[in-house]
Amino acid sequence: MSNCPEPSHRRWLLAATFLLLITPAVDAFGQRGHSEWGVAFPPFRIAGNLYYVGDQDLAAYLIATPKGLILINSNIVQDVPLIKSSIEKLGFHFSDIRILLISHAHFDHCAGSAAILRQTGAKYFVMDGDVDVVESGGRTDFQYGHDPRMYFPRAKVDRVLHDGDPVELGGVTLVAHQTAGHTKGTTTWTLEESENGETLHVVIVGSPNVNPGYKLVNNPVYPEIAKDYEHGFAVLKTLPCDMFLGAHGGYFDLQEKFTRWKRGGHDAFVDPQGYETYIEERYKAFESALSQQEKR
Repeated sequence: MSNCPEPSHRRWLLAATFLLLITPAVDAFGQRGHSEWGVAFPPFRIAGNLYYVGDQDLAAYLIATPKGLILINSNIVQDVPLIKSSIEKLGFHFSDIRILLISHAHFDHCAGSAAILRQTGAKYFVMDGDVDVVESGGRTDFQYGHDPRMYFPRAKVDRVLHDGDPVELGGVTLVAHQTAGHTKGTTTWTLEESENGETLHVVIVGSPNVNPGYKLVNNPVYPEIAKDYEHGFAVLKTLPCDMFLGAHGGYFDLQEKFTRWKRGGHDAFVDPQGYETYIEERYKAFESALSQQEKR
């Protein structure tokens, strides 16, 4: 006789497991938008060949080229069907994803990668500082490597990226900027899009945040963390930016700007001043955290 629970019990167990996985991670990451994770959001064209296919807060981007699709971020495992549905609603084929990229190796941005790679046969390109974390399923993360609640499905990396590397497909070029600190391989992506005859500089911020519990001073497992943050901010401050996007919708006010976009303001995401303000605010938060730890 089988000892397996009845289907209804299995559903309950799956739901409970999901909550256990997500809730502690939310506390650790300090994300304000966690209630929006896994909640569908309308896919839409941002500009040129760049589309939004993420959920209400976990951002995922699609770049369409004549040679196939590039996807940035796979999000949590539960987002994979949402991402697939969003891509298909836009008129593209999920199976046409050729390259998968991420902003950084935390489960809320890369836990779905293994499933997407398996379903599409895409190639996985990851910044060198995050490769071991991705391939270990989070077990080598400098902050969360000893916390099973932060683990995610392992995925094999096909190309190791380095700071400044281009990623090219079908005439489209993205540039990977290593803006480490949040993770050792946090990546800010830049590309140029053409809209109404105008060239727009697009910046997709990886993450400049100092998470609760991060040790910025005398960190034995990541001695260069403060130096990496400083370098990352120096890079972010010099990037030309017309269109401000990021790994979380909360970074760039996704929902408020999308409301304007729906009303016909299709330049809503053109926000160079918002980018400058956001980076400066995040830099001050980093400086404050560093100063407090240096005084201890």
